[in-house]
Amino acid sequence: MAWKTYDLDRIAQRLVLHAKERDKDSLGQAFKMRTTVAYGLERFWGEHLRLQDKEPKKAQYWKETWEQLVAVMTRAGVNIPNDSVKAEDTKAVRAMAEKLWKVDMQDQRVAMAVLTQLCDCLVWWTQRYKKK
Repeated sequence: MAWKTYDLDRIAQRLVLHAKERDKDSLGQAFKMRTTVAYGLERFWGEHLRLQDKEPKKAQYWKETWEQLVAVMTRAGVNIPNDSVKAEDTKAVRAMAEKLWKVDMQDQRVAMAVLTQLCDCLVWWTQRYKKK
């Protein structure tokens, strides 16, 4: 089996540029995303919910990053849940978290590795486009 990059670098560049066009303050989220990866898929996914009301542009950046991860993993043959959920819908949040925790352990590890690389790419592009 050959190595596939799945265009993570291009995806990251696109995500960073979209975030920059929307709201330059969102760019710093890439660093937070990278550190959040270590806490698992459910916590990474849930971060957009925390930001939904107070900082919707930052929440959108997190959600778009998650959606790109899901798309890449789908192309790789790994199904990662991606229900549309509002933060105030506790029942839906709980159901989505349960789905993420039920993802096969090997698939979780692969998804975490891909998410780590995607976030590393986000950080790299952020450093290139963020003005001091």
